Amino acid sequence: MPDLATCRAALAGFDVDENPRSIQQKSRDFYWYSPILKDQLGAVCADLVVSPRNQDEVIAILAICHAHDMPVTVRGAGTGNYGQAMPLAGGVVLHMKHMTGVVHIGEDHVIAQSGAVLKDLETTLRAQGYELRLFPSTTATATIGGFIAGGSSGIGAIRWGGLRTPGNIRRIRLITMEAAPRIIDLTGEDIFKAAHAYGVNGVITEVEVPIDPALDWVDALIGTADFAAATRLAFAIGAESSIDKRMISTFAPEIPARYFNRYTEFVTPGEAAVAVMVSRDSLPALTALIDANPDATLRFRADRDKGERRLTALYEYAWNHTTLRALKVDPSITYLQMMLPQDTIYDSIARLEADFGDELVMHFEFTQFSGRVAAVAMPLVRYTSAARLEQLIALLEADYGVTVFNPHRITLEEGGMKKTDPAQLDFKRQTDPKGLLNPGKMIAWTDPDWVPEPGRAFLFTH
Repeated sequence: MPDLATCRAALAGFDVDENPRSIQQKSRDFYWYSPILKDQLGAVCADLVVSPRNQDEVIAILAICHAHDMPVTVRGAGTGNYGQAMPLAGGVVLHMKHMTGVVHIGEDHVIAQSGAVLKDLETTLRAQGYELRLFPSTTATATIGGFIAGGSSGIGAIRWGGLRTPGNIRRIRLITMEAAPRIIDLTGEDIFKAAHAYGVNGVITEVEVPIDPALDWVDALIGTADFAAATRLAFAIGAESSIDKRMISTFAPEIPARYFNRYTEFVTPGEAAVAVMVSRDSLPALTALIDANPDATLRFRADRDKGERRLTALYEYAWNHTTLRALKVDPSITYLQMMLPQDTIYDSIARLEADFGDELVMHFEFTQFSGRVAAVAMPLVRYTSAARLEQLIALLEADYGVTVFNPHRITLEEGGMKKTDPAQLDFKRQTDPKGLLNPGKMIAWTDPDWVPEPGRAFLFTH
């Protein structure tokens, strides 16, 4: 059993936060995107928060916590949506707010401490003529360590693919949770022992990612006749080699009409929308593509009227910011993450629209999978009950050929993988033999033979 009092005393020389309200706030992420997780995780709270100032302090803190059997959950900015950074077993939240430094900028890579905020890192890089390949819509506050440990894709995916695409992460440095914590550098395929592992098998302290020459990116918003037309245009933009693109997103008509608050004057009722980030040099090619499409009209671009009118960046209306914008207007909204059959995607769109109406409002993000442009669905869902949401997921998978990556589950396996990752499990056995890192998030640790059951969560089963 954890020895909280003795452990607390041993940690007295570090930056320790014992304020109850602060501890509660730092024990939460954006889990409330899910009404199911909101009910399940409302009482989750750490016992204290410790913020290391450097790698040596991380090692010392982990050694102390290991000696006292104290659970440790690593936290960046807490912008994850599935409770990834919430301490189910209490204990210590290890907050990386002090470790924000840029270690090195090379010609093709940057090395940063895990607590570096992505927007700050991008600003630093652009001052030297470079840019990041990938970042989430929460980039204003999200940390690079949190993105690597809890994320999977984001803005830039149409150009470079997701975080699992080879080369998009070059190295991860982490600290093990042992009596004598070790420093381990992961490269190549070994990276995925710890990437998107929610910090269950090591504390990430440093990340090395590729960078590229910075481009002058321009936002554009395009209106289309309907969502199918938006999707066709998005695929055409994605396939056009003369257009440099950083983001392509599509939205059913209800989304821009109800939730694009700062873009109201550029939204035409009844139109679906395509939001893009393209290089300024690509604007003529984009405009030509739109002009040749009778179902599309350019409604906004950043240099409209040559005055560089700037609104909130369009990426803050895309990816999971779409859900956030909707939640601010309608608290009954939640979302799903899923893949429609790509070869019959227009038939799938028509069926889903006809069968579910405004219960399932379509939103796609476009990415690269193995050299092909693909649409990842992140639809808004009008939530009525947990039972109906589970039924909806089951219907989508059984009757519509949809793969659902369930954002209403808290474990690694149930959300995306749907199976045990043997490499991550074996690595945890080596790096966290007591199972103290973010306990509860890896089913394989407690039940390696787990098999998912439709409608039934591994944790919090009612």
